[in-house]
Amino acid sequence: MSAIAPRTMTSPPPLTSLAPVNGTIVPSGNEDASGSHHYPLRVYYDDTDAGGVVYHANYVAWFERARSDLLEVLGIDQSAALEDGSGLYTVAEVHVRYLAPARLGDTVIIVTTAQQVGKVRCTLHQTAWRGETKLAEGVVKVGFIGRDGRPRRQPEAGNRPSPLSHPYTPLRPHPLRKDTNDPRPARPHA
Repeated sequence: MSAIAPRTMTSPPPLTSLAPVNGTIVPSGNEDASGSHHYPLRVYYDDTDAGGVVYHANYVAWFERARSDLLEVLGIDQSAALEDGSGLYTVAEVHVRYLAPARLGDTVIIVTTAQQVGKVRCTLHQTAWRGETKLAEGVVKVGFIGRDGRPRRQPEAGNRPSPLSHPYTPLRPHPLRKDTNDPRPARPHA
């Protein structure tokens, strides 16, 4: 009988981030309209209730993930800002309107556009889509605060003055849509 050599365990390479950046800034293709941030996700079992429908609070969590991903895409390191004492983003208001249910196994895209961007705070419009179906939409007001809880100027993203002044942002609604909060291009009538 031959002896089995013990396996040596090696640690995985260090991670620069716990999760990859999933979202992308999508240009509108028009000179007078900016783009939007698109964050894809899949509906898993733990997102749903007993009937296989997404639990309402998960839309708020998905919107938060999309906002965090937007900051990472723009080069804002929230962890570093928190660790060095610069501050953190905090939600001041959330309003969500539920329009259609997402279900187990669905692919959902969270689309984020900026309605208003200031030195300290911004108002974002976020929409959850399953294909052409709008599932939920929300308006979120976020501000940047220091550890003392007082408002602070938003951190810079690279050479940009605020996290939402990416070349495709501040994001504006697509000018051809009747629903001005919908950043997707209007479809021509056949």
